[in-house]
Amino acid sequence: MKQYLELVQTVLDKGVKKEDRTGTGTLSYFGAQLRFNLEEGFPLLTTKKVLFDGVVRELLWFIKGSTNIHDGLSAYTPIWNAWADDTGYLGPIYGYQWRFWEAFSEDSNSKGLSKTHIDQLAQVISEIKKNPHSRRLLVSAWNVADISKMALPPCHILFQFYVRGDYLDCQLYQRSADLALGVPFNIASYALLLMMVAQECQLRPGEFIHTFGDVHIYLNHVEGLKLQLQRQPLAKPKVIIQKKPFFDLSYTDIALSHYQHHPFIKFEVSV
Repeated sequence: MKQYLELVQTVLDKGVKKEDRTGTGTLSYFGAQLRFNLEEGFPLLTTKKVLFDGVVRELLWFIKGSTNIHDGLSAYTPIWNAWADDTGYLGPIYGYQWRFWEAFSEDSNSKGLSKTHIDQLAQVISEIKKNPHSRRLLVSAWNVADISKMALPPCHILFQFYVRGDYLDCQLYQRSADLALGVPFNIASYALLLMMVAQECQLRPGEFIHTFGDVHIYLNHVEGLKLQLQRQPLAKPKVIIQKKPFFDLSYTDIALSHYQHHPFIKFEVSV
């Protein structure tokens, strides 16, 4: 994970000081990319502890299409609590767009519009199996019509799959990236998603490519990241996934092993 630390150093050295939506202030750098070969191990940060349990539960929550923290998430991790309303609702965020993208067509009976839903995730898995060389193997969370309804517009907005022989690769575009808190979580989440989809499609997980727009360090995270830069990365852990259909996988079907890490570093969340 040296490349993650190199990106941290780049943002510290070259980042532009900017005001931000939260009022905290950031060092911001535009345009970067990290690449992780999953054959070399699972890309879970080792220079601090990353809560893998939270990664797994949030990803499975997305895959369900959930939009409420009380739907099997808040009991285990407070990731989304700060943005939810009094009922736990977050609006049509990530999972809803992945599984229930709204579409409208003319209804011949009522002479009006009929609403249906598009399951992007199921469609892309089906397409990988049927047409692996397609250049349309992608899922978008950036639904312009729904942005105003979301508690937090998606930061990781688009991911695309690519079949390379027996391997499946995945590239993510992230418009806004909190380098201290969010990015380690995002790397692990999409690497795990890649592994799950590859298994479903009888392919081997290959590369996860993480492409950034605005990658930033909140000013109150600078000292914690400087501490992290003093630490040497340890060996990457392994993740084992039970052989089950993609949409049947549950939390207990995903196991992390050989995870050695430096001590946890607490970073405050800017809301």
